[in-house]
Amino acid sequence: MSKAHALSIPSLDGIRAISVLIVVLSHSGFSAVPGGLGVTIFFFLSGYLITTLMLAECELTGEIDILKFYARRVFRLMPPLLITLAIAYSLTYFGWLKGGISLYGLAAQVSYFANYYGIFFDPGNTVPDGTGILWSLAVEEHFYMFYPLLMSLLLGSHVRPRTIAALLGLGCLAVLAWRLHLIATPGFTSLRTYYASDTRIDSIIYGCILAIVANPVKAMQRGGAMSPMQWALLAIAGGMLLGTLLYRDEAFREGIRYSLQGLALMPIFYFAIRFSDRPPFRFLNWPLVKKIGVYSYVIYLSHYVVIRLFAADFPAIAANPYLMFPIALLISIAFAAAVDRFVDPYFRQLRRQFRPGAVPRPAILRVSE
Repeated sequence: MSKAHALSIPSLDGIRAISVLIVVLSHSGFSAVPGGLGVTIFFFLSGYLITTLMLAECELTGEIDILKFYARRVFRLMPPLLITLAIAYSLTYFGWLKGGISLYGLAAQVSYFANYYGIFFDPGNTVPDGTGILWSLAVEEHFYMFYPLLMSLLLGSHVRPRTIAALLGLGCLAVLAWRLHLIATPGFTSLRTYYASDTRIDSIIYGCILAIVANPVKAMQRGGAMSPMQWALLAIAGGMLLGTLLYRDEAFREGIRYSLQGLALMPIFYFAIRFSDRPPFRFLNWPLVKKIGVYSYVIYLSHYVVIRLFAADFPAIAANPYLMFPIALLISIAFAAAVDRFVDPYFRQLRRQFRPGAVPRPAILRVSE
């Protein structure tokens, strides 16, 4: 296994678990739970992890193999997505799930255009109910259409890491300025800034910046406990994050909120990874929490379809969040476990062939499989 992909980063699966639980709680009817924060954390984590792996790959091989990067993402993301959509569209076809079926809607979801389709084209009944959450996958994939190219160019040109981070920081400022401009535009709606890639990719970029300028993986071996100064910084970051949730002004929420959350998540992620074996982060590495994190992608894909299915066919259960949350979570976990057991092993093998430094197997072996 290559160094880039043998890298084990503690707490990340636990953070994934917390993020998806926040989303499921919110969709289950616990309106006080900020589901959007769970998505923002997912964005940040994605940027941090992908950049860490890219830097490790460049250190190992001297370059970033862009085609292999895209191949790994296709084999990781597409199979569970297609299976989930097949189930959702079948349920809608037989009338058990509300929503609609259209070629345009399906094409938008499969091609990662779901966010802009929902903003500008979807009248609200052209895709199965519960599949609207695919907007977040579109944001990530739009970012990763150009980010590997940018990193390959900058790293290949021997641009210093801090210079790269500064350029990414300017990108965050540009996205913030664009959001503020849209907010001031007549007829503005929050859908435009919440779902669109051009207004949300900075949440991913903040994670990229952390990986470049202060990657906690490099400090894990130092050991020790958190210092009073570090506890104070963690408290400030936590307070800032909480403040972005409590302040309800729309201009703030759709403009500056995402920027402040990105900044707050930097020290939280740093300490959660560096001090993964210490309170208050130890629980992120409990086996059950990590397992939910491993399943988080499929849980995210499927849970809202389950919730909307119950809303259509068992409204009394769906109206009770204390029932709906555990039901949706357990069904989604069971579905994720099935995908992990019966589907992902084959594609996991394919992904291994596209890892940095992987030696292709002889063609005769590939044909015989």
